[in-house]
Amino acid sequence: MEKSDKIYVAGHHGLVGSAIWNILQQKGYGNLVGRSHAEMDLMDPVAVRDFFDREQPDVVVLAAALVGGIMANSTRPADFIYQNLQIQQNVIGEAYRHKVKKLLFLGSTCIYPRMAPQPMPEECLLTSPLEATNESYALAKIAGMKMCHAFNRQYGTNYVAVMPTNLYGPNDNFDLVGSHVLPAMIRKVHLAKCLMENDEGALRADLRHRPVDGILPDDSYDKIAGFFNSQFSIFNSSLTLWGTGTPLREFLWSEDMASACVYMLENVDADGSDLVAGDVRVLNTNFVNVGTGIEHTIADVARMVADAVGYQGEIHFDPSKPDGTPRKLTDPSRLHRLGWHHTVSLPDGINRLYNWYLNNDNNKR
Repeated sequence: MEKSDKIYVAGHHGLVGSAIWNILQQKGYGNLVGRSHAEMDLMDPVAVRDFFDREQPDVVVLAAALVGGIMANSTRPADFIYQNLQIQQNVIGEAYRHKVKKLLFLGSTCIYPRMAPQPMPEECLLTSPLEATNESYALAKIAGMKMCHAFNRQYGTNYVAVMPTNLYGPNDNFDLVGSHVLPAMIRKVHLAKCLMENDEGALRADLRHRPVDGILPDDSYDKIAGFFNSQFSIFNSSLTLWGTGTPLREFLWSEDMASACVYMLENVDADGSDLVAGDVRVLNTNFVNVGTGIEHTIADVARMVADAVGYQGEIHFDPSKPDGTPRKLTDPSRLHRLGWHHTVSLPDGINRLYNWYLNNDNNKR
């Protein structure tokens, strides 16, 4: 990849896309192009083709996707499979038609079976049933990764796929219904702290920065508090989180993920059915896991969040709500062999993200 290459980052306002954009800029790649959702709907094949016709990118990073936590995946399965398949079909298809010299596809470790061996190696893909709560999203991401592999085998393209573990970081989605577990937890614990300290100003500021359907920042304090009590089990001395708290999860700081993506763009190529970096060849795969190889229970993560926020109340769990996959730990050894390792620990990352949350408004997508 050359510094003069025109690099299209699809999803450049999102969690990972924005971090990739920033790292590329810092490394001297000055010919970056991106479009917000308002400027171009990636589900519109005509709009995507017109964009590629005009811009003629040399490199494509496909970081755009419909994403969400367990509640969103459980209640909107059709959206997750249809929209993600459509985005992938349009972007990968136009990348091929316009002969881009390299494409990086971002998937997810949700692609692995519910009861996959732990830690999960790339070889366990499609060996047993998927987790039901995110099956639609997983199937779409498997299809995107397999599409990249198929183009490489048939047409000799250089399409590389990465499967990141649970991500968190700047520009995260803190929506109380649709977000992933860690940003949702940070916001809920922050709101619980506001209620516990009767901090009316902070509570209203949170609603102004990140609106919530069903309540307004100018509503009475009692109405706001009652809303969070009834809708999200956030009270003035306790809060309740979904599930048992026992599932094990791995988390990766989004800027570490972006660093891995740029490393792959600069150093790793798809060669038929293999990934190659210098003298290192990873056999029979066009995708690699990106993770830390370190896991924590959800209950332990909640305690880390409480420490970062300074919350002194009680945290309970509701076992009547779904846990999702009981354990989901990546085996990042292939990526380690290719030369990349993570740098940010989970407690450090949670502190960084909470500080970002306090100092930034809802990001515009």
